[in-house]
Amino acid sequence: MDSELIGKKLIGLRGEKSRERVAYDLGISVSAVTMYELGARIPRDELKKKIAEYYGVTVGELFFAS
Repeated sequence: MDSELIGKKLIGLRGEKSRERVAYDLGISVSAVTMYELGARIPRDELKKKIAEYYGVTVGELFFAS
């Protein structure tokens, strides 16, 4: 799956939450959240699992399924 599509999924899942809130909850920087949402970076595997759990989806749904 391309990083731009992953970014769009992340933005959709974030909904009304701020990037700051998501970053705080996940223990990562706001710039990292922004880069993931813009499709400029893909999180490492350990963080993929944490993000998926945070949003209540599977890693496959978020990062691999189209």
